[in-house]
Amino acid sequence: MIKQQLTQKQQQKLSPLQIQQIKLLELTGLEIEDRITRELEENPALEELSEASANKQDEDSLSEFEPEDNISQEDMSLGDYRTEDDIPDYRLQQNYYTEKTTREEIPYSESESFQEFLLDQLHLKDLPEVKMRVGEYLIGNIDEDGYIRRDTEVIADDLLFQYQLEISDHTIQEILNIIHEMDPPGVGAANLRECLIIQLKRKEQTKVRTWAIRILERFFDAFSKKQYDKILRRLNINEEELKEIIKEITLLNPKPGNTWESNMVTKMAHITPDFFVEVINGELFFTMQEQYIPELRISKEYSDMLNSYSNTKEKQNSGKTEALEFVKQKVDSAKWFIDAIKQRNITLKKTMEAIIRIQKEFFLTGDESKLKPMILKDVSELCGYDKSTVSRVSNSKYVQTGFGIYSLKYFFSEAMFNEEGEEISTREIKSILKSCIEEEDKSKPLTDDLLVKELKIKGYEVARRTVAKYREQLNIPVARLRKEI
Repeated sequence: MIKQQLTQKQQQKLSPLQIQQIKLLELTGLEIEDRITRELEENPALEELSEASANKQDEDSLSEFEPEDNISQEDMSLGDYRTEDDIPDYRLQQNYYTEKTTREEIPYSESESFQEFLLDQLHLKDLPEVKMRVGEYLIGNIDEDGYIRRDTEVIADDLLFQYQLEISDHTIQEILNIIHEMDPPGVGAANLRECLIIQLKRKEQTKVRTWAIRILERFFDAFSKKQYDKILRRLNINEEELKEIIKEITLLNPKPGNTWESNMVTKMAHITPDFFVEVINGELFFTMQEQYIPELRISKEYSDMLNSYSNTKEKQNSGKTEALEFVKQKVDSAKWFIDAIKQRNITLKKTMEAIIRIQKEFFLTGDESKLKPMILKDVSELCGYDKSTVSRVSNSKYVQTGFGIYSLKYFFSEAMFNEEGEEISTREIKSILKSCIEEEDKSKPLTDDLLVKELKIKGYEVARRTVAKYREQLNIPVARLRKEI
């Protein structure tokens, strides 16, 4: 049976401007710079105010230049006698350039990649064409750590399927052995155990290295779990000899691929702070990184064009209607983008000011113990924004202080209470936990239960599972794996 029914429903939808603001809020400083550049390229109704103003000023100065109006009596009398001390600071800064100043770009060349380095070594080998192709394929399968984490059977299947090369497992292993002879030592290994053994065999053989190879070959599982008592019993060696063997193994490189910086992005990667907090005469001063955000405005040409089309009284033909719609769309889009950029700056500023107010003691002293417990809700209530907005602001944003550069997420932590009932930050407990582990007797490392007791002695009541969680967050292994002889 068909029915016609009327229902009333309330929905909340985001406007295009709100969506724009949310997306821009998540971007870092370099990303927002790229986003503005793209918008300037894609939207002809949007232009950079600084450039437009400079061009207009130059045009006016060329067409209506009057020396007596533009040069003051003071400039005329003092201009020839000024020293560097009298020149404004901004003219002495490296990033100050006039239009006539030419900036020469210094080109850079990236060195060969890790794979290219290995291929050069392979091509020096006197190998048949088929084996050379297999070797090139194997080098192409080496990961960023320097390993080939694939079985020879799988590699043989891929060679047959992709290149119609029927290669035996024995031949693949033979070429792998050739790669194992290349630099850096350990490259092309299937796993950590093989990588370490290859490096030891490449060195001049001594008694200690011979024992080290034997341990890795026969007792690698016990060695990785630090079951040293088992190794001592099976090999009939003393603790001093085992210490020398362990030292020899720990000097090896577990990731030979990481020694080769082949990625230019990795080489040039650096953090660009979004905020700066300085302490001057005991007072905090806060600034934002805005040098990458140019001042934007609506193009006067498009604005006049829109007014011209809108105010015409003549009946518009289809071509003029389409032109009006295009111009209006571009102008509206430019307005939305400018408003979104302005709102982003305001939101970042208010949120950072709220964080500084809460963590004022830390920004003044740099002492981690002064960090107060702070969650998204605390900042949200202080700055007046929703928790999701605060979360977006704190994501991938950094602040530079006199004590270093910190991620905004660093300042957020949950609250706990000590024996006196005082509210303390979980970060403070983690710091004390780390100190306890650093000061422990490595021959008898503290278990999680013992760490609970240590924290209780220091006035912190923490459950065992909480200690385990904090230890894992600090990337500290369990007591058994921290044991040393």
